[in-house]
Amino acid sequence: MDIGTISLILLVGMLALLAIGMPLGFASGFLAVVVMVLKFGPDLLFGTFGTGPMNILAQRLYGITTNYVLVSVPLFIFMATLLERSGIARDMYSTLNIWLSRTRGGIAVVTAVMAIVMAAMSGIIGGEVVLLGLIALPQMLRLGYDQNLAVGTICASGSLGTMIPPSIVLIFYGLITETSIHALFQAAFLPGFILAGCYIVYILIRTRMYPEQAPLPEPSPDDMTGSEKATMGFSLLAMMVGGAAALVVVRGAVLYTVGSIDEETTLIDAQSLGVAAAIAAACLAFLLLVVGRQKAADAWEKGKGLVAPLLIVIVVLGSIYGGITGITEAAGMGSIAVLVLIVLRGEFSFQLLQEASMRTFKSTGTIIWVTFGATALAGAYTIAGGPTYVANLILGYDLPTMGVLLVMMVIFLFLGAFMDWTGIVLLVMPVFLPIVLKMPMEELGLTGGLDSVTLVKVWFGILFCVNMQVSFLSPPFGPAAFYLKSVAPPHISLTDIFRGFLPFICIQLLILALILLVPEITTVFL
Repeated sequence: MDIGTISLILLVGMLALLAIGMPLGFASGFLAVVVMVLKFGPDLLFGTFGTGPMNILAQRLYGITTNYVLVSVPLFIFMATLLERSGIARDMYSTLNIWLSRTRGGIAVVTAVMAIVMAAMSGIIGGEVVLLGLIALPQMLRLGYDQNLAVGTICASGSLGTMIPPSIVLIFYGLITETSIHALFQAAFLPGFILAGCYIVYILIRTRMYPEQAPLPEPSPDDMTGSEKATMGFSLLAMMVGGAAALVVVRGAVLYTVGSIDEETTLIDAQSLGVAAAIAAACLAFLLLVVGRQKAADAWEKGKGLVAPLLIVIVVLGSIYGGITGITEAAGMGSIAVLVLIVLRGEFSFQLLQEASMRTFKSTGTIIWVTFGATALAGAYTIAGGPTYVANLILGYDLPTMGVLLVMMVIFLFLGAFMDWTGIVLLVMPVFLPIVLKMPMEELGLTGGLDSVTLVKVWFGILFCVNMQVSFLSPPFGPAAFYLKSVAPPHISLTDIFRGFLPFICIQLLILALILLVPEITTVFL
């Protein structure tokens, strides 16, 4: 059978199987067998084991499921689940609320900032939306915030884990396309924070144009003045910088006395240790002589909720960007760091550990089954000649480079409204990326600033992630809406939730257009 007919059968079959409720992993696996039989005949299934197209398919499955980086996925899920069940996130929210409670729209801004920090800790989306729905939504509704603003802020900010490293979406994209995950993380850093910054700017502008949508809470005797907030901020900064410098000194002393020093070990020379000791002493002097012991203690009491999240971010992202560990090792260190913090906070219990482990097993199992099925289908379609057929079909319309890219973006947005991101990256990316790599580099974007295949692959991965940001909010199956609905008050319907998404979807589409037209945004830190 020709590949055009097989492609049509595959498209109709996928839509039909998903419509009757078959899980994506099983639907993909079944259609993979159908594609192979239609292309090579039924004798293929009963041929000599370990030979022919089926052997190629088995090698593809084995290769992706034994990739070491894949181990980081359950570790990041485990870390996010522990954070969701501990009080770390609630303490962070309370601390941020102290700073911004007297700002118009401050609670919504606190929610967005909290989502950014949580995204940088774990890279998981669903847990963030649920947690923000439990913590921030009741607070905003109680203060009289506009319901659409509250709902949109929670879901849009809660889905930032798609963009901000360590993003599991980027990890899977890197595995499928054989792109450096470290480079993807570096490339996603600026676009992710531009998108988050646009959310915050939109909230501030909207609440000033329509003050009734974000009433200020009643004044409280505990409210701090601007100078008190500044003093508290500098005190916390001195504590964290001084603590980090002290750790460098202790580390250097341990390496000199009981350890062995490698030539490439950083911050162990006498000059570095002297500078670190001077910084630690200066911070201590500032806290004791300038701020005062009592004010420093108050600053710690009011700001300590930020310490644990920042420590986790430093452990995970610091070890990755600093070149200390790989992605998988950083995920393991982050999980251990969260466990240690939970123990130190007195929140650890075996029930908490059991619940976090069970949720990790279920989520990982779902992802693995989708990976099996989608990888099998993508492999079968590739062996049958599908990518070449699709490439010729798209290029046959003689569209300009930007026209082809826009068609791809529309297909991503359409699929994102009906399918999970895992299936899209596994099924569609092996077809689309080779087409993009054949395009003239000088025609990518308005300025043509990409000068290597590696940069093109990284840039297209960031474009894909922004598309998936939109898909988390897109009706009719935007998962963020269903995550929030599971914890929202009964009077908030799914229609109300989707209505609150509209302004934030427009912001996401603007950022998508910006990255599409100005690819250099993704190469700033490469």
